[in-house]
Amino acid sequence: MDKAFSPADIERRIYANWEASGYFAPSGVGPSYSIVIPPPNVTGTLHMGHAFQDTIMDALIRHRRMQGFDTLWQPGTDHAGIATQMVVERQLIAAGASRVELGREAFVERIWQWKEQSGGQIARQMRRLGASVDWQRDRFTMDAGLSQAVTEVFVRLYEEGLIYRGKRLVNWDPVLKTALSDLEVVAEEEAGSLWHLRYPRVDDGGFLVVATTRPETLLGDAAVAVHPDDARYRHLIGRRLRLPLTLREIPIIGDTYVDPTFGSGCVKITPAHDFNDYEVGQRHGLPSINIMNPDASLNDSVPSAYRGLDRSAARTRILADLEMLGLVERVEPHKLTVPRGDRSNAVLEPLLTDQWFVDIKPLAEPAIRAVETGDIRFVPENWSAVYYEWMHKIKDWCISRQLWWGHRIPAWYDTEGRWYVARNEAEARAAHGIDPSLPLRQDEDVLDTWFSSALWPFSTQGWPEKTPAFNTYYPTSVLVTGFDIIFFWVARMIMMGLKFTGNVPFREVYVHGLIRDHDGQKMSKSKGNVIDPLDIVDGISLADLLAKRTGGLMQPQMKPAIEKATRKQFPEGIPAFGTDALRLCFARLATQSRDLRFDMSRVEEYRNFCNKLWNAARYVLMNVEGHDTAVEGAEFSLADRWIRSRLAAMLARVESGFAEYRLDTVANALYDFTWHEFCDWYLELCKAVLQSETAAAAAKRGTRSTLITSLEALLRALHPLAPFISEEIWQRVRVSAGVAGDTIMRSPFPTSDAIPTDPQAEAEMRWVMGFIDGVRQIRGELDIAPSRKLEVLLQNASATDGEYLGRNLHYVMRLAGVETPRVLAPAQAAPISAVALLGTLEILVPMAGLIDPVAELARLSKRRLKADVELKKMESKLSNAAFAQNAPADVVAKDQQRLSELRTEIGQLAAQIARVTALKDQ
Repeated sequence: MDKAFSPADIERRIYANWEASGYFAPSGVGPSYSIVIPPPNVTGTLHMGHAFQDTIMDALIRHRRMQGFDTLWQPGTDHAGIATQMVVERQLIAAGASRVELGREAFVERIWQWKEQSGGQIARQMRRLGASVDWQRDRFTMDAGLSQAVTEVFVRLYEEGLIYRGKRLVNWDPVLKTALSDLEVVAEEEAGSLWHLRYPRVDDGGFLVVATTRPETLLGDAAVAVHPDDARYRHLIGRRLRLPLTLREIPIIGDTYVDPTFGSGCVKITPAHDFNDYEVGQRHGLPSINIMNPDASLNDSVPSAYRGLDRSAARTRILADLEMLGLVERVEPHKLTVPRGDRSNAVLEPLLTDQWFVDIKPLAEPAIRAVETGDIRFVPENWSAVYYEWMHKIKDWCISRQLWWGHRIPAWYDTEGRWYVARNEAEARAAHGIDPSLPLRQDEDVLDTWFSSALWPFSTQGWPEKTPAFNTYYPTSVLVTGFDIIFFWVARMIMMGLKFTGNVPFREVYVHGLIRDHDGQKMSKSKGNVIDPLDIVDGISLADLLAKRTGGLMQPQMKPAIEKATRKQFPEGIPAFGTDALRLCFARLATQSRDLRFDMSRVEEYRNFCNKLWNAARYVLMNVEGHDTAVEGAEFSLADRWIRSRLAAMLARVESGFAEYRLDTVANALYDFTWHEFCDWYLELCKAVLQSETAAAAAKRGTRSTLITSLEALLRALHPLAPFISEEIWQRVRVSAGVAGDTIMRSPFPTSDAIPTDPQAEAEMRWVMGFIDGVRQIRGELDIAPSRKLEVLLQNASATDGEYLGRNLHYVMRLAGVETPRVLAPAQAAPISAVALLGTLEILVPMAGLIDPVAELARLSKRRLKADVELKKMESKLSNAAFAQNAPADVVAKDQQRLSELRTEIGQLAAQIARVTALKDQ
């Protein structure tokens, strides 16, 4: 093995071999286990959230593959209708062209060309991250087979009356000029105004004051509503108002929708431009007057003075005209919820348009029952409550989009405007007896991207045909997803899967948290805190990182702040950490929290872990290769028995972690065993046998056998999380371990029940380790060089202490660096000593001649003074109510932990000062 671990030298080579050897394909043997990847948008590259999620899925697949399951991890990408069309449109605009000039057919062809050029980037990233998907089955939501499934589902739902076309109020994006579903709306509170406007009464010359946040929609008002029990206005119900700036009259109506305490208690009702007003209008038979064009300019339904004005300009003009007429009573600041498109960030308009809808409730009811009956289980379980909450309140799904890129709606119109839904035009003509000479026009709209995504678990397996893949890998085993798309995707997959296959699409839904930056902030380009996972794997210079973070900013004024923050966080860029370190860090993050803070120091910690494992493997191989490791006739030391027992305990934790979808438990178990037990203790304990001139050959053979078999099992347990380093070392270790096989990924996963536990060995080794740690603690407190042999006295030693010491003297003397310990008689006085406790046993290190008391007191006093100063500052900081209330919780917790550490340290220093003072005064 090379002296140093270099991920760049092994990762690409190993992955290429895996893929060329066909190791990712299903084995066709054993029970099936399948996962479909949440298809990333073909528009761009994988971000940290994708890399985190892919790590989880790959770990689950690799684990099951090693357990002998017939595994399929289904890859693919989503056509991402709106997002992809926006990307290509921006390219055209930058080139001085537009999609309208290009025409629909040429524009769609342009998107396909762009997809072929850039779509491979995601696959390249996934390969670099070690994803063991079956690339031979790679799918795209607009592949011919998947498109056929989309058409089939649409036609069947329409034929059952579950898809309909109607004029309904929808969320309209005036920038993209398309309808959006409720889930594509980002509603946030923003600062605005509340205008109190006077509406003249027709019969008596008085006014009714109406409060509104949207005066520009006044021109589409159909009524003013008051609460029927509001004593101020109920006598006016049924009378009429003159709508300002128009020649129309509108009624005063009574409706319990009105909140009498809000504003003036009078609400303008604009059925064509507000969802609540639409419902009021339906109850009272009011007309729905659409006053806006698709680009949110005012249309011909308004007076000529306002036609063609953008909505913001129209607001300004209307308010000015109302002021001139004395119809603005007052204006006050007001916080309001503003709906914006999740892609364009444009303020959305409720707009009355013809759209296609899914009658969703008949599909939702079986999907609710599937979770209630346990056919589908959410992990963590609390997410099922979120699922129920939305499903019980679900509204019909608007599935049509006014785009060119996507699955075109399979409906054809004749010249009279009648439509015919069919799988193709020929079927439409045949089914409805339409003469071939009569022209038919296909619907211009495309389907919501989430419509095709809802079919992903079964459309990727060949449905509507019952293919061998469908019969084997559907339903899938688990869906791994973030909580942010439970409604967008998870619920819709359950509804569609049950409807069209008669079975659930997956047995379990593992809902993970979202990756945030180290301060808990969402990662976004505008914040300048986005990290490309491959920049962590391969490294990136500061100059390149700055260019990546500030290039193409929507808000160029943010550039200086982003550059400053980047230089502070990564003054020399990001070093190359390798894939395994990043994956292990992701696994450690996979707790059940909603928000997962990513800290680069964790990646560094796991890079150090990989280096330690590499060096440990080199040590093992240097001591094992060329030697007999047969277990027959071998003698196994306490350390050998202990490490095997600890290996079994670690594997039990790993098994539990995988079973409960707690990859953080898996990562912690592997880290603790590898670093603290195998490397820090067992490798050192081995030297007492392997480097001994008196140890028997059978004892050395037992230790070598334990070394190589424990390392080989550890590598197999580590493989799902750290596939590259485990494969590279395993290929070197397997021969000495007597293990057959071409790759670690198809070797059996180690199990705890195959390794006997040894409680007696663990108890005895805890004593040995406690003894050694006690001496090391004293050595550290007294600042004594490791090379200096220490005299050790034992007080209050029990019979068990004596037995343990007698059997393990070689470990204690070598690792603690002590002379042969001497047991004091019960009544024998002990000299002034530093003391460590091991149960009731007192481990004494006499201080006389060991230190210079005067110099040691000066050193300890200096440390005590420094600790006292820091303690005072920390106490003052934490007693500040403003800090406790406003500082991030993790910062407060970190300071509280430091406060506790300081108090402990000061107590230890005080005790040590007392002992040294007593020694000085002798």
